[in-house]
Amino acid sequence: MSETAAANTLLDILNKASDWFKARGIDNHRLDAQLLLGHVLGMKRMDLYMNFDRPLVERELDRFRALIKRRGAREPLQHLLGETPFRELNLKVDRRALIPRQETELIVDLVRKHLEPGRPNTILDVGVGAGPIYLSIVKEITNCTVHGCDISADALQLTRENAAHNGLAAGNLTQSDLFSGIPEGLRFDCIVSNPPYVGENERQHLQPEVRDFDPALALFGGSEGWELPSRLIDAAHERLREGGILILEIGAGQAPVLIAKAASRSWKSLSTSPDYSGIDRFLLLHK
Repeated sequence: MSETAAANTLLDILNKASDWFKARGIDNHRLDAQLLLGHVLGMKRMDLYMNFDRPLVERELDRFRALIKRRGAREPLQHLLGETPFRELNLKVDRRALIPRQETELIVDLVRKHLEPGRPNTILDVGVGAGPIYLSIVKEITNCTVHGCDISADALQLTRENAAHNGLAAGNLTQSDLFSGIPEGLRFDCIVSNPPYVGENERQHLQPEVRDFDPALALFGGSEGWELPSRLIDAAHERLREGGILILEIGAGQAPVLIAKAASRSWKSLSTSPDYSGIDRFLLLHK
């Protein structure tokens, strides 16, 4: 990218950036180039298409080159853009918490579906991270009191920032390792969580964007991955009201082992729900 600004039209720069990303194994190379250039220029993707012949001035090229270099080093696109959409929210994202995944949006629908209608409900999100589930429930589900906890003070602060960023209240947030910081007498109609469920033995196979930039505390649930979710299932039983429900996001293939582990408690029913790809991604346990 050493040509003069006069030769550097928007289309020229997009093509070069896309090719450079592709050579470095970035799957969505064209889309990433478009989103980063749109970020630099303050344009939507459609605006880019309408301005392919527009030349870039040197200061724009400098900003874009800096972002291209970082993305080429596999820094997540969401970190470079500074935020990511999640349901009705725009969430700030950085190294303090896991980048919210698209499939996690479905867990909010499961919470809504399984709440008992016609009366107030008390909900706890265990491991709020950047706040996607917690803040979505606050925004979308009425007639409930929402609590959230996380072992990471940094993640809790990011949730507070995201609450302010989206014009939402962020009360009832507690630093806690699972339920250690939650008052003993507090019981919930619904406990929801996207806990760490990746196995330590999978670390070397993860994409660099995940392995090197998402916090390990939010990723790894034990050597196999199901260990921390199993602890959560066991501890949550005592914290649910009779008739309450625990809804967990889990790793692919983990449902059988977690259901077997859950048998030590007297759950009324255990079931799974699929993600967009048809994988059993969510575990539902009724007390």
